[in-house]
Parts: sequence; C-alpha cells; structure tokens
Amino acid sequence: MPRPAAALQRLLPSSLLLLACAAGAFAQDGAAQPPPALTVTSAAVHAVEVPRSLTANGSIQAWQEVIIAPEVGGYRVAAVLVDVGAKVRRGEELVQLSGDLLEADLATKTAALAQGEAALIVAQAAERRAESVADSGVYSQADQEKLRSDLASAVAKVDAAQADVHAAELRLAYTHVRAPDDGVVTSRTVTVGQIAQAGSEMLRLLRQNRIEWHAEIPESRLREIKIGQPVKLTTADGAELTGKVRMVAPTVETQRRTGIVYVDIAQPGTARPGMFARGEIEIARTRAVMVPLMSVVMQDGYSYVFVLTAEQSVSRRHVQTGIVRGDQIEIVSGVSPGEFVAEKGAGFLKDGDRVLVSNSVPTTSTQASR
Repeated sequence: MPRPAAALQRLLPSSLLLLACAAGAFAQDGAAQPPPALTVTSAAVHAVEVPRSLTANGSIQAWQEVIIAPEVGGYRVAAVLVDVGAKVRRGEELVQLSGDLLEADLATKTAALAQGEAALIVAQAAERRAESVADSGVYSQADQEKLRSDLASAVAKVDAAQADVHAAELRLAYTHVRAPDDGVVTSRTVTVGQIAQAGSEMLRLLRQNRIEWHAEIPESRLREIKIGQPVKLTTADGAELTGKVRMVAPTVETQRRTGIVYVDIAQPGTARPGMFARGEIEIARTRAVMVPLMSVVMQDGYSYVFVLTAEQSVSRRHVQTGIVRGDQIEIVSGVSPGEFVAEKGAGFLKDGDRVLVSNSVPTTSTQASR
C-alpha cells in the first residue's frame, strides 16, 4: 500500500485546482451581478429668502392705563354705572355723584349774577343822565366821577358773578365722572354711598383696549432692533400674535444689562396684560440654501447629505447646517442650488451606493458630483 504522505502529495495539486476554479467562477458571478439599488426619493437644493430673528422673552402690558378720579370731593357717590370688563366710549358717564348741594350753590350764584346785572343797569342809566346834562351844571365834577366809578364797580361785580356761576356749573358737571377715552374698565374701587375725595382713584381704564409686549433684549443686541420690525409672539396658552416694534427704550437696566423693546400688538385676542409671551423679532431677511430636514444624516458626529450623481449613485457630502424652518433646514456650506439630494431613505445610504429614485427628477438640474 502507498504511504499516506505520498497519497496526500498526489491529491493536493488536484484539490487546489478545484478550489481555484470555484473561486474564479464565484468571482465571475459576483462581477456579473451588481449590488441591488436602494429606493429613495430626491429633493432639489434650492435658495429661498428666510427671516433672521432675535428670540426674546417678556410680558404683555397695557399701553396706557388711565386712573379715573373725581375732580370734586366731599360728595356722596349716587351711582356707579360700569363694572370691571365694561367697554366704554369717550365721554360716557361712569360714576355719578350727588349734586344737590352744588345745584343749590349754582342757584345762589345765578341769583347773585342777576342782582349784579340789575345794579349794572341802574349804574349805566345814572351815568347816561349825568352825561346828558353835563353842560347844565346839575352834576358837579365829583358827582360825575362817582357815577363813573359806580358804573365800573357794577361791571366788575357782574364779571365776578359770571365767573362764580361758571365755576359752579363746572363743579356740578364734575359730579358726572366720564370716560376720558375709549377703553375697557380694568379695576373698580368705588362703591355707592361712599364720600368721594377729589383725586382719589375710582376706576382704571385700559385705554383704547390697546396692549403691548415688553421684551427684554441684551444690551449687546439692542442696535439690531429698529422701529417697525415685525414680531411674532406666542403666549403661555399657545396663542399666536403679531405685532411691530414701536419703540426701543433709551436706557439700559443696570443690574441685568438689558433694554426694553416695546411692541404694539395688532389683535390682542385672548392676550391679557400681565401674561408672559415669547417672541421672535425679525431683524433681517437673507437668502439661504435649504434642503428637507430628512436629507441631513448624522454620522460620526457630523452632518452629511447624499447628492445624486449622473451614474444613478450617491456621493456623501459633508455639510454645515443653519436654521430650521418647518421641515426644511439651511445648508451653510457643502451643496449648491440646483443639485439634488436623497430625501426619504437617506439614513440607509453609504457613499457610492446605487440608488433608484422613485420620484421624478427634472432633467434640467445639475446632478454631477462635486
């Protein structure tokens, strides 16, 4: 019998030959069958105009809150005609004071005026008679001067009486406390029967039902804020409001190093003074290159997109991202408008993968890999 080593030496060359033939056949089959293409959707890289905003927090405040108080004091409150929340018009009566004493005072002043006018008539008649007989010597020079003095005194008394009547009429009119402007009553401290004091608060009025947002802006960014810039606000209850910058405070708060920006709110809706609101002040509009948010893939801590090439494959491109607007994200660098990137399915791709685009791609676009 042949030795085992000799038999193994005779079988080894033929076995190696069979293995080599099988490897060659496998290599030929692999080359003949390319890897399957991955199905993706494509999206165009496009440039659009986007707003650049400054985000800030603040509170909603009344534009002007008017304190309503009587101009005369010491009189009983006869009626309160409005309550908190009432919408009032300019000149509308809000509170009525008892005017009995003032009516009596006005009657007294009116009677005094009538007496003064009667005395003036008598003085004028006497002065005319003296003038008519001045050449006859009936009235001495001293008598004529006294008549003229009496006439001037009567005129002065009538003027004073007229002023007293006017003042009494004003005091009586002040018993009807009226709204100085259109607005909404926000506070009431007056009650029927109390004795009103001149200048003491009775009601508060949100003037013209107008509110504004007071935003706290860091002093380093105040120079970016300009009057008239549009603002979008979101309140704590989710309501969205719009407004415009009305004024930038001329001073800065020394403790927090912030300045106040006053923003007029166009339609208050459910917003109320004292509410918190977060806002975005549009400080500029610039051109930005945008792609769908789904097209950006995070790998190894970096952002990438897969650009479609003319060979129906993809080229991985490192990009720098910027702002997010809805389902779009800004690409600061890495791609150019006119190129197409993979959208749906981008997260499963590798550099150089063959792809099958399921949506139509315009033939006018530039698909060459950079």
